[in-house]
Amino acid sequence: MAAAPRQFLQAQLEGFNQLPSGKKLGLMLGLAATIALLVGSWIWLRMPDYRVLYSNLTNRDGGAVLAALQQMNVPYKMAAGGTAILVPNSQVYEARLRLATQGLPRGGNVGFELLDKQKFGISQFQERVDYQRALEGELAQTIESLRSIQSARVHLAIPRPSVFVRNQDKPSASVLLNLYPGRVLDSGQISGIVHLVASGIPDLSFKRVTVVDQNGDLLSQPGNVARAGLEPSQLAYMRQVEQAYIQRIESILAPITGPHNVHAQVSAAIDFSRVEQTAETFKPNPTPTDSAIRSEQTSETTGGGGKAAGGLPGALSNQPPGAASAPITAPTVVGGGQSGSASAPVSKESTINYELDKTIKHIQLPPGSIKRLSVAVVVNDKMVVGKDGKSAHQPFTVDELKKISGLVKEAMGYNAARGDTLNVVNTAFHVSVPEPPLPFWKDPATLDLAREVVKNLFILGMVLFAVFAIIRPLLRAMAQAPRPAQREDEEEVHAAAIKTGGGGYEENVQLIKDFSRQEPSIVANVVKDWVGGSE
Repeated sequence: MAAAPRQFLQAQLEGFNQLPSGKKLGLMLGLAATIALLVGSWIWLRMPDYRVLYSNLTNRDGGAVLAALQQMNVPYKMAAGGTAILVPNSQVYEARLRLATQGLPRGGNVGFELLDKQKFGISQFQERVDYQRALEGELAQTIESLRSIQSARVHLAIPRPSVFVRNQDKPSASVLLNLYPGRVLDSGQISGIVHLVASGIPDLSFKRVTVVDQNGDLLSQPGNVARAGLEPSQLAYMRQVEQAYIQRIESILAPITGPHNVHAQVSAAIDFSRVEQTAETFKPNPTPTDSAIRSEQTSETTGGGGKAAGGLPGALSNQPPGAASAPITAPTVVGGGQSGSASAPVSKESTINYELDKTIKHIQLPPGSIKRLSVAVVVNDKMVVGKDGKSAHQPFTVDELKKISGLVKEAMGYNAARGDTLNVVNTAFHVSVPEPPLPFWKDPATLDLAREVVKNLFILGMVLFAVFAIIRPLLRAMAQAPRPAQREDEEEVHAAAIKTGGGGYEENVQLIKDFSRQEPSIVANVVKDWVGGSE
């Protein structure tokens, strides 16, 4: 059994040696091309599929990423003029995670690591510039950590302090945001960025921070700045109040319109100022019967029973009495020097103090009172079943809309005095048709699988082509190569046939032509024999 392959190889080698030089050369070229095709196909099959690791890299970030990839022994390619780096598809996510642990890429922003390489003898101006650059880079890197932001640039205008200037200029800041496609920032996120920058710079007010996106739109508008003046807890309370009103309105209308057929939005103006009031009021003088007595004092004085000296003190009252007389009526002199009547004088005094009507009020209003509510409600058309049994949309009547508006007013606590507004609209909702799923042949996973299958089939086809179209015919040709003795016998037979001319003239001529085309060497030998015989 072991001798069979050896005999086969020996036979093939003998057959190869018996082939003409042209066939030998063609056989060698065919084998070389087949081997090259198989090797190239195998290399192409084993070649990894490269994907983008990072794009739009700066020169500094690109160099740092390449150095890190070389240390990690990760193959890479450059694309897009050196601004994009490609790595094998199976190593994309692993490489990103490992580079992220090293802080790469930095996005062109250099933080406080800029101060780690301070040169000896650097000027004070350069130190101040490096510190400002480092501060801008740190703020930009912090802002870039938000999910919706792809990159950020921060510019600070910090005035130089001076002891000779009484009115110092206040610092200001400008922020440029590059958002991911399809991403937007709400007012709360903009307020957070504004307060983040303002908190990182001494004496920087949030009103002096300007935020712009990549389209040049001003994000920190006056409305947003006013809203940004609220604390995070106040913003959360405002959203909580608005959401509570929305749920209240939708829950009361859901039994009428059906679920998912009503949408409400509430804008609440809330006063977060803390108010303290103290009032002291006095009413006009009330009547004694309506007033409370605070204090009352009464005094009464009564004189003695005998005659008492009376009159005004002085010379007249000290004169001796005159001659006695007998008048008919003797009047009584009070307070004089003459004697009075037998009755004693009486003196009464009364003092009444009433309480003053006074009211003192001390009112402390808690923050968070609602100043105004603006409510918008959209109601879908109602579903009505027709006579044919099919359902159709039908708008609400005017009376039904009035009832809905009344329910909403009761649910929101409508108060026209404080400026509340309500708008109820009935319209047919636009039902968005979901996009059909991708066909099977367009699914990315299917495309990847098909790509791999095509690669393998291509390699298999190349192998089969090389075996059946090139190698097998060549091996068959070598196996059928005539041996030397056989060739000599064939040459003698053909030569004898040509010499004898066994057929007619035309047949002999045609036989010679065909034979000369098929076996030129035998014809040459015959001609040599003819020439030698003639000699």
